[in-house]
Amino acid sequence: QVQLVESGGGLVQPGESLRLSCAASGFTLDHYAIGWFRQAPGKEREGVSCIDYSDGSTNYADSLKGRFTISRDVAKNTVYLQMDNLKPEDTAIYYCAAERNYCSGGPIDYWGQGTQVTVSS
Repeated sequence: QVQLVESGGGLVQPGESLRLSCAASGFTLDHYAIGWFRQAPGKEREGVSCIDYSDGSTNYADSLKGRFTISRDVAKNTVYLQMDNLKPEDTAIYYCAAERNYCSGGPIDYWGQGTQVTVSS
């Protein structure tokens, strides 16, 4: 019943853009922060960005500031990740996840199954 479904991944060339979506069902974004994570094969999962429930404040991995933008549409129960000027090192499976209230690094309640992003020439 409760799930997060990512979409929008694909194969792009360096410098191109993608917009990922994270659609929530079985619960609403009210009282949940939504974060994006990514994991490349053989590497640790890393945080990409997060948006708070309370005031919509956002944070980003330092290396991604200026290229990635997180946003939400509460009415649509959906969170987006706009990814611009993509680089080969951005290649990974991207996951969205729900945390209660704030982007605090606390326990994650729900994970999506991931969407593949491949950046290659």
